[in-house]
Amino acid sequence: MAAFPLHGVEFIKKAGVVSPLTGSWVPGGEDDQECQATVRSMLADIEARGEEGAREWAKKLDGYTGEVLLTAEEVEEQTRDVPCQNKEDIEYMVEQVRKFAEETKRQTKSWSCDLGQGSRAGTKVMPVATAGCYVPGGLYGYTATAAMTVATARVAGVTNIIAACPTNKKTGKVHPTTLYTLKAAGATHILAIGGIQGIASLAFGLFTGLEADIIVGPGNKFVAEAKRQLFGRVGIDQVAGPTEIGILADGTADPLIVATDLVSQAEHGPGSPAWLVSTCPALAARVLELVPGLVAQLDRDVAGGTPAVTSWPDYGEIVVVGSKEEAVRVMDRYAPEHLQILTAEEDLDYYHEHLSNYGSLFLGEGSTVTHGDKTSGPNHVLPTRRGARYTGGLSVDKFMKKITWQKLSRESSRTIGLRAARISRMEGMEGHARSSDVRLEKFFPGEKFNLQPQ
Repeated sequence: MAAFPLHGVEFIKKAGVVSPLTGSWVPGGEDDQECQATVRSMLADIEARGEEGAREWAKKLDGYTGEVLLTAEEVEEQTRDVPCQNKEDIEYMVEQVRKFAEETKRQTKSWSCDLGQGSRAGTKVMPVATAGCYVPGGLYGYTATAAMTVATARVAGVTNIIAACPTNKKTGKVHPTTLYTLKAAGATHILAIGGIQGIASLAFGLFTGLEADIIVGPGNKFVAEAKRQLFGRVGIDQVAGPTEIGILADGTADPLIVATDLVSQAEHGPGSPAWLVSTCPALAARVLELVPGLVAQLDRDVAGGTPAVTSWPDYGEIVVVGSKEEAVRVMDRYAPEHLQILTAEEDLDYYHEHLSNYGSLFLGEGSTVTHGDKTSGPNHVLPTRRGARYTGGLSVDKFMKKITWQKLSRESSRTIGLRAARISRMEGMEGHARSSDVRLEKFFPGEKFNLQPQ
């Protein structure tokens, strides 16, 4: 990665490991050769042995020996005891995601245009047939990811929506709130299997007989690498790295809110970056004072501690810049997955207009990544590792193909066909040219055309 000019940037805290501002930025692993080799070996084994291989890996890695494809009765039984309030919150979340996806879909339309001489061409928008939705598992249920992936695919019109989720090693089951969300969001099949073996099951059509056309959803580095290696055989949303947050703040921002929001995302994992760019040295200094205490408090309050004790020292960064223009330049370099703007109200429009590189933008103190991650509606499956420079996050569009078509009149061969013949010969593709020639001869017998390029 090319060196970034650091003029006008004062580091209040540098990342302990690596930063997009000061070094190459690959936190998550495509340089992890051991991970690559593990994934390659497991994918080959599962492809060769099919469902038997997937079951063996599920037993070895997760201790799971039950049925992989859950029946409707099993899902009903395992979600029966989910508290009513939890169900209501999940249903609200699913509806918010659905509403935003439906409005996005309304903006994605088939269309056609007139090419002249009775000819038309256009784009037809249609969903893929089968989507694989990966939902991480663990001690807690990742209900939000279940909603973001499955509900969005349902709105897109996908026929087969196959969810794969690892089982909890203690209970031997998928977390019940995740199951309830998958059911509420519209999953047609639910696989109790995760990790590399879960991704392989989606790609190879194991347990359902339906090979995924696209696989979406976040996961650990092994899941991300499995998606990367399978790309081309199946479509994927992205190769995701650790969750990121960037905050751009001025002197009007509440330092406690800024610090709390940084820590809230640093808890995702030991490699999760949290970046603050500020035009106010006093705010930056105060946030630097507050964050360690908030991390320590979170570490005490959460069973098993918080990954923020590692991610903040290693990947946390605070810089001060001298102007709004410089703030935009620096933050676009970070290209964070989530970007919060905590500035004076009159400056929000400026940043909205001028910032270019982010997965999702949160404008003003009322907006926080937590709300976006869970219940506001826009999707939380977003680009990381500076991927926001060239792509957006998961949306209805990811589950839909934009397929072009054309219906050309015979008359258009005089223009489109004739020029196609000459351009083909410019490129040395005589066979292509003759496909045009034969039509000119048939449609306009006896006419002479200049078929040769100059």
